[in-house]
Order: sequence, then C-alpha cells, then structure tokens
Amino acid sequence: MPRIETIGDCTLYLGDCREILPTLPNVDAVVTDPPYGMQFRSNHRTIKHDAIANDDDYDSLWFATRILASHSIYVFCRWDNLWAVPTLKSLITWVKNNWSMGDLAHEHARQTESILFYPGPRHFFPNGRPQDVITGIRTDNGLHPTEKPADVMGQIIRWTEGIVCDPFMGSGTTGVACVKLGRKFIGVEIEPKYFDIACRRIEEATRQGDMFRDIEKRATEIQEKLEFTEPLCSREAAE
Repeated sequence: MPRIETIGDCTLYLGDCREILPTLPNVDAVVTDPPYGMQFRSNHRTIKHDAIANDDDYDSLWFATRILASHSIYVFCRWDNLWAVPTLKSLITWVKNNWSMGDLAHEHARQTESILFYPGPRHFFPNGRPQDVITGIRTDNGLHPTEKPADVMGQIIRWTEGIVCDPFMGSGTTGVACVKLGRKFIGVEIEPKYFDIACRRIEEATRQGDMFRDIEKRATEIQEKLEFTEPLCSREAAE
C-alpha cells in the first residue's frame, strides 16, 4: 500500500502514479509537470539537486497526456517534445521574467516554456476563453530542480473545473495553488524527499487558508451584530 496523506481537501500519495492512478476514480482535470526526457540535473547551484526520477525518456510525458480526465489536461513540456506526444488542441506558452543558459553560442536564450492542452469530453472554459500565453516569474528552484511558481499553476487551474490531479507532484506547487483557490487536489510523487516537502508546503498553505477564513468569518459575525444592534440615537429619540 502506498503512503497516503490527507491534508484538508488534498489527498497525497507516495508512489508511482502509473500504479496508483488506475486504482483511483477518474479525475476531472490534470495539471502537471512530468519528467520529459531532459535528464535534467542542476549544475549551476551551490547546493545541487539530485537527478529527476524517470527523466531519461518520454514515457512519463506520454503517460501524462493519456490520463482519463473528464474536463481537461495541461502538461508542461519543451518545444522539442512535440513530436513525442499525441496531437494537441492548443499549445500554451509561459513567458518568464528571465532566461535559462542553454547553448550560449548557437541557441536563442530560452525565456519560454510550453504547456500542452487536451480538452476532455466535458470541457468548457469556466472563466471565459483564455489566451494561449501566460506570464509568471521563475522560482529559484530552491525546493525542486524544475519547480514551478504557484501563480503560474494557479492561472492554469482557473481554466479547469472539478478535482485537480498532479501525478508528478514534485514539491507540491500545484497542490499549494489548489489550496489557495479552494479546489480539491490529488497529488502523486515517487520521490520520498519531494513528497515530504509537498506535504509540508500544502499543510502550511492549508493553515494559512484556515487562518484567513477564520478572520473573514469573525469579521462577518461582527458586521452582522453591528447591523442588528439598534443605534443609540434612535433609543434616545424614543425616550
């Protein structure tokens, strides 16, 4: 049995998503950043990350695009992955605030990342038809070698409906964005190190959300009491 953690409206599984997802009900939406054959390893950090699991081929990328999702699938990739995936409906471009290194002599500086879009059988745009370009500030990859900003994941989640699943959860950014937006979330991560980081981040986001909800609830209660309290001047006038 995989390790399972339930945090608020989030259910997190430690294990291989290819083994775990078939045991779960079909999901509504998939928003994920799977390994996609980059063999990525951080070489420009004082403290270097470990190599990403299953990043030596395109199997994980292909698997992510074929998950049965009733509403939609959004999968991060590189421009040179397009030949390795099923025909997509749209290609979203994330424009970053700065660029990565790459081939300094013979390659344009990379300032974008691609996101594959596949509509499901019950797809619709819940907040109007979005553009195929989003902007967002890159993270410093302090928690994961390919960490995504919560703001970018939140923009994508707003295009979806229902329960969001991230089968390659990493450090849990998709789950954090779901908590902030009040959405239910299912996450799967194969690496224990990143699973523990995801649990901590999502638990912290949940506590912050509960704190803000408690403040809003208390403010509402105070406002209601004020509205139902008879003004002092009206009592004096009656006397």
